[in-house]
Amino acid sequence: MAEWVYEARTRAGEVQTGVIEADTKEAVQSRLRARQLNPVKIKKKGRQLKLALGTGVTPKELVVFTRQFATMIDAGLPLVQCLDILSSRGENKSLNAILKDVKEHVEQGGTFSEGLARHPKLFDELFVNLVRAGEMGGILDTILNRLAGYIEKRVKLQRQVRGAMVYPIAIFLVAVIVVVVMLAWVIPSFKGMFAEFGGEESLPALTQLVIAASEGFLSNIVWIVLATAGLVFGIGWIYRQPAGKHFFHRTLLVVPILGPVMRKISVARFTRTLGTLLSAGVPILDALDVVKKSAGNVVVEAAIEQTSNKIREGRTMAEPLMETNVFPPMVVQMIGVGEQTGALDTMLNKIADFYEDEVDIAVAALTSLLEPLMMVFIGGIVGVILIAMYLPIFSIAGKVKAE
Repeated sequence: MAEWVYEARTRAGEVQTGVIEADTKEAVQSRLRARQLNPVKIKKKGRQLKLALGTGVTPKELVVFTRQFATMIDAGLPLVQCLDILSSRGENKSLNAILKDVKEHVEQGGTFSEGLARHPKLFDELFVNLVRAGEMGGILDTILNRLAGYIEKRVKLQRQVRGAMVYPIAIFLVAVIVVVVMLAWVIPSFKGMFAEFGGEESLPALTQLVIAASEGFLSNIVWIVLATAGLVFGIGWIYRQPAGKHFFHRTLLVVPILGPVMRKISVARFTRTLGTLLSAGVPILDALDVVKKSAGNVVVEAAIEQTSNKIREGRTMAEPLMETNVFPPMVVQMIGVGEQTGALDTMLNKIADFYEDEVDIAVAALTSLLEPLMMVFIGGIVGVILIAMYLPIFSIAGKVKAE
């Protein structure tokens, strides 16, 4: 995407200059006319090194920057001065470098939102769109405060997702490690001891079965490792295919226990993001396009795309959402009420508040349910192996006592 330096006139005859990123000159003209500006001169800007920074900045640092910037704008400080202050006094060097680049872009005639768009790794499309809406509406400080609140809630939701997904996976991996250690080291040690006391023929059936499992594991360990690696790479390859990714994401929404939690997380993310965009004055079709890209689930993304297409045909949002069978009926009905009353953004934020609380409760319940189940699972495996290993010891002890 190239940069274009433009000169345009307002309806009052004032001359404005700036920089716009677009693919073609015609796209620049369309964007200027959408801002009610009459293009006078448009020239492609020379190639300029763009910083590819955006890593190394934590969400907390982004929230602090956003709130500080909002406070300075509300106090009446010029935009460039705000950027200069924040870029020279911050502790994060990556963030400082980004803000200096944004400041230089603004000094050259570009808008603040266009400067932020140069660093998509840090300032995503939602951030840039909200800032652009704030610039156009003259409420940049209000928008920035909303953005800070949104980022805080998004980080909280991400922690909840990790809590729902990482905990059971971690417990399962611990169980696998325990079983591997016992099959590879513990059971062979007992086997050698049993051989010294008279061979394996007189061992209980359970003990023989466990020893056979250990021998089979050790003799085929190379094939087991290769098969596991093949399975992991195979699943990864399937997931990268559109059909495979759709299957996994669809399964994630309907699988027992975990599915309801993931569906609530999807609803909370969708309503929070859309409500924040609409309350900032972003047009609904543009807002849905941003929400679609940040959905995090291709099934939800397809449902939003379908809804957006129906809205372009002149329909309301509630009916197409109901037809997708992705969002709960209660959510769709509340959205319908919000459309009818003209308070859709308020209704969406209320739905998001409700479902974020529901996610809190669901994740806590999921953890409470999985913890005893996984402990029983691990304890059962370890218990069976220990019983199998100690049965012959009791038998040997009885023989020694009898003699």
